[in-house]
Amino acid sequence: MGAVLMILGVVFCIASAVCSIIVLIDAFRNEIWKGVLGLLCGLYLLIYAFTEYDGDNKTMIILGILLGGLIGGALMGAGGAMSGAR
Repeated sequence: MGAVLMILGVVFCIASAVCSIIVLIDAFRNEIWKGVLGLLCGLYLLIYAFTEYDGDNKTMIILGILLGGLIGGALMGAGGAMSGAR
């Protein structure tokens, strides 16, 4: 059961990374320095997503970034604890 939770957590983390890459591509298209700053500082990428990103499904992409990482990390932690990582 622990391995299943860990795999599911990885899927959520990959979804979060894909959403982040979508916003990062938009930041690079807007200005090069915004893309570099978003690449180096995840907090700026999140601020950029809230303030300047105007793509389709903006709300879903922001929720994917936030909840995907949060749920993915929680599932991987729970899966690691259940699989007997001592």
